[in-house]
Amino acid sequence: MQVINLFPSTVNITDLLSIRRQRVIQISVVTGCGLFASLLAARGITFDIFLVGILSLLLSAVLAYKRYVATSSYLLLSAMSSMLFALSATGAGVFDIAMLGYPGVIIFAALLGGVALFGTVLSLVLLQCIGLTWLIMHGVVAPHPPVLSWSHLLFVIVIFVVTGFSVFVLVQDIRRLMASLHREYTKVEQNRAHIQHLAHHDPLTNLPNRVMGERLFNEKLRESEESGLQLAVLFIDLDNFKPVNDALGHAAGDRFLQKISQTITDNLSANECLIRFGGDEFIVLAAQIKTRSQIENLCQNLIQWCSSEFEVLQTKIVVSGSIGVAQAPYDGVKFKQLCRKADIAMYEAKRNGRNRFEFYDVRFDEESDEKFSLIQRLRPAVQANALAVYYQPLIDLKTGNICALEALLRWPQEDGSMIFPDRFIPLAESSGLIDTLGAWVLNQACMFCAKQQQNGNSELSIAVNLSFAQFKDGNLPQIVKGALETSQLAPEHLELELTESILADDNGNVIQQLEQIKSLGVTFAIDDFGTGYSNLNYLRTFSAQKLKIDRIFINTLGFDEKDVPLVTAIISIAESLGMATVAEGIENEAALKKITEMGCDIGQGYYWSKPVPAEQIERLIEAQSPTNQR
Repeated sequence: MQVINLFPSTVNITDLLSIRRQRVIQISVVTGCGLFASLLAARGITFDIFLVGILSLLLSAVLAYKRYVATSSYLLLSAMSSMLFALSATGAGVFDIAMLGYPGVIIFAALLGGVALFGTVLSLVLLQCIGLTWLIMHGVVAPHPPVLSWSHLLFVIVIFVVTGFSVFVLVQDIRRLMASLHREYTKVEQNRAHIQHLAHHDPLTNLPNRVMGERLFNEKLRESEESGLQLAVLFIDLDNFKPVNDALGHAAGDRFLQKISQTITDNLSANECLIRFGGDEFIVLAAQIKTRSQIENLCQNLIQWCSSEFEVLQTKIVVSGSIGVAQAPYDGVKFKQLCRKADIAMYEAKRNGRNRFEFYDVRFDEESDEKFSLIQRLRPAVQANALAVYYQPLIDLKTGNICALEALLRWPQEDGSMIFPDRFIPLAESSGLIDTLGAWVLNQACMFCAKQQQNGNSELSIAVNLSFAQFKDGNLPQIVKGALETSQLAPEHLELELTESILADDNGNVIQQLEQIKSLGVTFAIDDFGTGYSNLNYLRTFSAQKLKIDRIFINTLGFDEKDVPLVTAIISIAESLGMATVAEGIENEAALKKITEMGCDIGQGYYWSKPVPAEQIERLIEAQSPTNQR
């Protein structure tokens, strides 16, 4: 934003000095011309006084031209004052017509200088008047009343012309000063109005900002309350706006925001106004609301307007909008309070699929408070290693023995309760704790597996789940390598479980890291197959060793045949690709029997064991060892 100088003092001082210089030259010339005219009619000592005065004025004009403004001003006024004193002393004293020139000198002092010059000249004039009176009263100077002649009239005319000229110049300067002050005042008022506008409006879209939005909210709330109606606050967040900035640049993103805000504004009614909350977030204030259906219709229209096609930089852009709604007075009567609640409802709309709207519900706040409390407790818990790694066995369905373990994270509480990963892992991902947490789990699992191998279970392997967020900083290959080196676990005994969504990443960073991990000798399993993208191309291009069938297809086997064709197909696909299949969620004998008959290789579920602490899983492993079986 351009900085506006409301008080250009340097320019004003320069202009003032230039004006003073011009005035000194003008007064010197005009007064000199008057004295020259008087010189033609002067005789005797009067002629000499006028001649000295003209020379002094000429010198003053030259000094002013050379930009010695202060010196020229003092010389001009002192010369004129001294000339008047000499004329009065050689003439009629204090009754001499030369005394009429003193007011002009004082006016000149006001024109040409500040307080110092004016005070000096005024003091000099007063001292000269007092001194002249004293000289006459004590007989030092004898007055010589002149005989009236045309020359005296000429002297009077000169005095009046010079004095009149000085008054005219002074009045013109005052007028110009007043006009300049008026222009400056107008500029200041315009700048103040501009600054006031910037303080209350978004500079990009020219929409009201939060500050102005709160003022508008209070006005519309008062109007709605007086009418006995409601006021709705609709919080809009544009879905998938970030890729627009990333692909086309921020200039294109800004232009897009201008277009979409203009489209919405053009379609709103007189009782509705659009506010830019920040970034790609907007608020619509809808006053005079009678029924909920009015808000629903407005939300549907807003979603339609947000989903319009806009052309920016010769590129057609389409986004969508998620909307959260809070109502006054039902959800509160404070602007910030309602914005927060509408924001919470908006995030609920995003969680439910985006491109939709949700009304605020008090349970949203409860969930938000719970998440806030959890994340405040999670960080110190991660730093203190207060979480625990549990293990669930994977069973070879041909031998019935434990062939692998899956490491699963748990968060034990002081009261004996347990917080499961589905509640705290998303928080760890969003708060940046997932890297630290994931590295800790990986190290714990590798060390535990290495310990079991040292105890005689040399073929045992360990499976660890990976989160998509662990790939973001590109350090996962180094973390895996560090865990293997620290635990001295052979890479082929570490299995990393990947979801289909991880493999579906298009930016190349995930696949590149997986290739680096694969080069270490680590194996991979595709987890929860059938619930995500289920793209066979991922299985063909990425050589995983195991395919895990999600529990939702397993837990009905033996009782319901509806999932049998799908599970059969998955097992056939895995066999054709040379992959082993793992059935998750086996909880009963019927499911075990059925999945075994279908040719599945490995089973996992509560039928054998739920996830348990390290001590308990060690006892299970020890119980199946050949020594204990004999």
